[in-house]
Amino acid sequence: MKQECYLGVDLGAESGRVMAGLWNGKTMRLEELHRFPNGPVEIAGTLRWDVLRLWSEIQHGLSLAARSYGKAVQSVGVDAWGVDFVLLSKENEMLGQPFHYRDARTQGMLQAALGRVPRAEIFAATGLQFMEINSLYQLLALQKRNPALLAAADCLLMMPDFFHWCLSGTRVAEFTDATTTQFFHPAKRTWSSELLKKFQLPTKILPEIIQPGTRIGPLLGSVTRRTGLRRIPVTAPASHDTASAVAAVPTAQT
Repeated sequence: MKQECYLGVDLGAESGRVMAGLWNGKTMRLEELHRFPNGPVEIAGTLRWDVLRLWSEIQHGLSLAARSYGKAVQSVGVDAWGVDFVLLSKENEMLGQPFHYRDARTQGMLQAALGRVPRAEIFAATGLQFMEINSLYQLLALQKRNPALLAAADCLLMMPDFFHWCLSGTRVAEFTDATTTQFFHPAKRTWSSELLKKFQLPTKILPEIIQPGTRIGPLLGSVTRRTGLRRIPVTAPASHDTASAVAAVPTAQT
């Protein structure tokens, strides 16, 4: 068979890369197309992510893929770190520059949350370890410090979901990254809406949850024009980077 190319965008807290998975029908070979730095940006005493620069770097990597592999490119998907998110308005405007998980605004929010809802109740609804960087405490910090911004939000997208939206225009939440929020129910496999209501946090901002391997939609026409790629499918991997790493472990066990 002719060689096929599957693109993966791998975003870490210190660097990102656009990778080509080259499949010849028997073996997969990996090629790094573009690597770029990542990290917190300090502004006005806060730590933020420069997601617009990351999007620019991703598009550059996709352009390199188009030049090297052209019509052999079959799909693209993104994995990234957990817990952090982007808020969009109803008109798809970004609301603020997304916070970095090490920003100090969540200090004390875990204890404050336990004063409102018991620890056992939070754990029963989420099954997740308690860390102040979790998305739940980031939302509570936003509720406390900037309620008007939270009220204006129409959609919360975790980091890989945000870049899938940049690629396809579709607002969804991939399962593995949703589990890092501490408002995802592990048994019901859906958002822990009742828990969020107890914290008086909005549930309308949470998009549909999809499974790894779901085709989110075709690449936006504007992205194809900038990169030279065809309207290939945007396909969700296990989008939490740790989940993708586990999925890549060579084992016969399922």
